[in-house]
Parts: sequence; structure tokens; C-alpha cells
Amino acid sequence: MARAARKARAKSARSPRRSRRGTARSSSPSPDVLEVVLATHNPAKVREMLELVRDLPLRVYALDAFPQIADLPEDGLTYTENAISKALTVARLTRRVTIADDSGIEIDALQGAPGPQSRRFLGDGASDAQRNVRILKMVAGVAPPARTARYRAVVAVATPDGTVRTFEGTCEGELATAPRGAHGFGYDPIFVVPAYGKTMAQLPPAVKNRISHRARAVTAARPYVRQLAEALHHRTATPEPSF
Repeated sequence: MARAARKARAKSARSPRRSRRGTARSSSPSPDVLEVVLATHNPAKVREMLELVRDLPLRVYALDAFPQIADLPEDGLTYTENAISKALTVARLTRRVTIADDSGIEIDALQGAPGPQSRRFLGDGASDAQRNVRILKMVAGVAPPARTARYRAVVAVATPDGTVRTFEGTCEGELATAPRGAHGFGYDPIFVVPAYGKTMAQLPPAVKNRISHRARAVTAARPYVRQLAEALHHRTATPEPSF
């Protein structure tokens, strides 16, 4: 059993590369290992989420492994609505367990904005750098004690039968006065983590994957995902009764 688990974990680590070569495009899920799709086309987010589930007995696919699935809409009013919509859609189309998330930055001086609109702030064509510059201009007159903000993420785990569960994580911080750091993506260069005195973009990926909002949401989801994997293993390991 331990050997099988190690094999499954190795497949999990290789899956994003496999998916780009097209070998993950099978129409039929594997009957002996839990296959999970990460419902995002964002390669940075795929890397983060893969690291957070790498040790689980899964075979993980990036959404790019399923080119028939177009960009997923995020037209809900809340993180939870968006995460659930994406997870259910991909689970139905791929017939695989799907992990989806929606996240954003909530700035207290802006009454919680941009919040669920974080990715679409300034429009779909805007770059991360443009969004960060605009945010800093909007809070230019706000003194440091009032520059508090938080990252929030909601992770949805959906199964092909339509069952879905959600998990939430947050990370408290404050806004920098200028972008700093080269790691991460999104608003990471302007989001300071007070405990480290650095922006999220200045922190090593291993640290970010321990303290970030998405890390905390995925960590909360891990027991449920493990439960799904173990249930599948139990079903496949139990011999059919003979009469």
C-alpha cells in the first residue's frame, strides 16, 4: 500500500507537465487513483496549489489538460459563488473531482474593495502592475495605521455527482507604499505581511505556501480531499462478493 501511495504522489508531481504534452486528456478517469483537476489556467496558481496537495495520494491535472473547456466566468457577487460555479462546471465536464478557488484583496480604506472583483479590477485587459499602481494611488493619502488589508480565498471542492464543499482562508496585512519583490502574482508586490516586514512578493514561495490565504483555504480542504481519495481506494481494494 505504501508503494502505491508513493506512486500516486509521484504522478501528482508530474501532472502539470504531462498535461501540457496532452497525455492527461483521457476521457475516462482512472478507476484506481483519485484524479483531481485544478480549475485554473493561471500557471502561478497551479504551481502554488500543486505544492499544497503534492503529498496526497492523487493524480493532479491542470485545467490546460482539457482544452475543450473555455475560460470560466467569474460573474458571482461573492468568492463562494465564483468558486462553486467553477468547481461544479469543471467537475461535470471532466467527470473528475475539481478544486477551484476565488480570491481577492480587501482594503479597509476602500471599504473592502476590490474584493471579489480583484481579478477584474480596471478590466480584464489590465495587468497586475497596472492594478497595483492604481490601488496605491487610491490610498496615497492614507496613513500607515489605516492601510490595513487582507487577502481572502474560498476553495470549492466538487465531485462529478454535484456535491460541493467550500473552505475559506485569510491573511491579514497592510499596503506597501510601492511595489516590492519578484515572487508571486496579483497584488503580492503591494501586500505587506507584518510578521515578516516584507511584501508577499518578497517572501520565498515556501513561506508564502504556509501563510497565504490560499494556503490556509487549501489546508482546510485537505482532510476532505484525503477522505475522497481514501474512499476511492477502499472501493477499488475491496473485492466484489462472489455467490
